[in-house]
Amino acid sequence: VGCDRSKNLVDICGEKHFQAFVCDALSVPMRSGSCDACISVAVIHHFSTAERRLATIRELARLLRPGGTALIYVWAMEQEYKNQKSKYLKEKNGSKSKEKEMNTGTAQRSLSDQEPDNSSQDSAWSGQLLNDLKDESCGAKPVADFRLPVHTNRTSFHSQDLLVPWHLKGGTKKKEESVDRVLVPGDSNELQELSPVFHRYYHVFCEGELEAVCRCLDCVRIQKSYYDQGNWCVILEKL
Repeated sequence: VGCDRSKNLVDICGEKHFQAFVCDALSVPMRSGSCDACISVAVIHHFSTAERRLATIRELARLLRPGGTALIYVWAMEQEYKNQKSKYLKEKNGSKSKEKEMNTGTAQRSLSDQEPDNSSQDSAWSGQLLNDLKDESCGAKPVADFRLPVHTNRTSFHSQDLLVPWHLKGGTKKKEESVDRVLVPGDSNELQELSPVFHRYYHVFCEGELEAVCRCLDCVRIQKSYYDQGNWCVILEKL
């Protein structure tokens, strides 16, 4: 059974005859202990606070039966690891000048993010997590209080909290959507319309950070942790 916040993606699953429903990863409408295994790939790095990221993993653990396992993938700050570039860095396709045109500038951070309620047993987790991570350095630059940097696609990360441009391909532009225009290369002075660009929030994880968050929960143990093509990954077991 699959779930996603996007109704359009869930509808695609239905068209392919897969079982899927719309839900929030912080509150999955399924019975506790009802799953043999859970998979969370490229989800948790979209939550904008450490409290929400922990709450998401706690919710995964709630769904598991004792002895059940969960696989978690998050985007890594380290896109070059053990002298090897990730697939993300290697796939430098498209025009560099076009990317530069569309990715410059900064965007405002949303201030309406509300933190979820946490159980009392995790009330002291935050300070412990900060202690675990304070000596972990991955070259991240501090982010200003009210702005997030906009990432240049297919390059290394310079901040853990950032906005990644997403370029819509195909489809029809809505009236309220902005469209980028760039000069067509060559002798032509004509302007060419590009597809709309949206900015999506990411918190990229430093080495050891995902494991530290998982260790805040007493109900799971880490079976395995590893790096895979620009992602930090863990396999958890429900105790």
